[in-house]
Amino acid sequence: MTIKRWCLFLVVLLIHITILSGCWSKNELTDLAFVIAVGLDKTEDGKYVETFQVVNPGNVAGATQRGGGSGGIPVTLYTATGDNLVEASRKGSKKISRLVYYAHTNLVVIGEELAKEGIMDVFDAIERNPQFRTTATVVVARKQTAEELLSVLTPIDKIPASQIIKTLQMTEKIWGENLDVHAGEIIEALSLTGKEVVMSSFRLEGNKNTGKQQKNVQSIEPYAKLHADELAVFKKGKLIGWISGEDARGVLWVLNKIRQTALSVDWEQKKEAVVYKVMRAKTKVIAQMNKGTPVISVFIEAEGDVGETLVPFDLTNPTQIAKLEEKIEKEIQKEVQKAIQRVQQEKSDIFGFGEVIHRSYPDEWKQMKKTWNERYFPRLQVKVKVDAFVRRTGLRNKSYLK
Repeated sequence: MTIKRWCLFLVVLLIHITILSGCWSKNELTDLAFVIAVGLDKTEDGKYVETFQVVNPGNVAGATQRGGGSGGIPVTLYTATGDNLVEASRKGSKKISRLVYYAHTNLVVIGEELAKEGIMDVFDAIERNPQFRTTATVVVARKQTAEELLSVLTPIDKIPASQIIKTLQMTEKIWGENLDVHAGEIIEALSLTGKEVVMSSFRLEGNKNTGKQQKNVQSIEPYAKLHADELAVFKKGKLIGWISGEDARGVLWVLNKIRQTALSVDWEQKKEAVVYKVMRAKTKVIAQMNKGTPVISVFIEAEGDVGETLVPFDLTNPTQIAKLEEKIEKEIQKEVQKAIQRVQQEKSDIFGFGEVIHRSYPDEWKQMKKTWNERYFPRLQVKVKVDAFVRRTGLRNKSYLK
């Protein structure tokens, strides 16, 4: 082999040695504490309280579907206090024998009192942490601290954080009064002038002290339960109000978050006589300027089935179907308009109408953005148009009630 080839070989070898540097940053699994959920609260003297829901791997692997049963408690809760979130996280090492590892953190719970004080500072630390996923679900603990919410053992799902996430995802998909909001979406909303933060809350019902014990999942009816609650409305990063019921569903209609739901319409002087099951829905929001005044148009398309009739109803009659579709359209329109008016009273543009105007009319938006929530949004004209379609009538066309 010539000297030239030897030199080339050595260069290639050195390059490969540099690239294949080995596992210099490795962490053994036995040295990591896998944090599945984080709770954030604040003390009366202004310090942050960080709660870690840490997975007990051996107990999860050997536990039954009854929340831990014979395999022991599936999670352990630790708390640490600090002047900021990083300090609180580091101080957790005094109580946890392993390195706190956030790569599997899927849930962030914010205590109601901290949410009222403001969450602007909270998400800076979350976004900067390379381990933390911005796809983590974020909820507010309604009428309690985040620590109390995370301390409840749950049936069905072994890990409490998983039950909260799955419940939120399921109720958003099936009923449509709650939102599965991720940390990345909140960070984006906090950085925009034309959109405010909105997220779901969770409430603890029952005996919270017994909920911490394993017997909570060994009873046919748990002593403490977790369930999805109202929508939390924020303004400039601070919790200012709550929206529930049909108003909350109206918010999801505008946000294009309705996948499935059910609504009732009156028929022949009987209240809520026909149930319409929405199977698919799509919402489009358009901004226009009318003589210097912004106007928002919301277009909603809904497709669904007849789920139930409590009056004699001939679903083979096209005239009857057309009349039913018209009633459904009016019901959705009323629900959406009521929700918009309710949010306008809070002077918080959680719909992102301002951002729609910003994209369509950037020059005009420069003049409006500083006073958008206070001046323009509360008086904003919003037109709602609904197109509903009855796809199926179920296994019976003519009701036996006839």
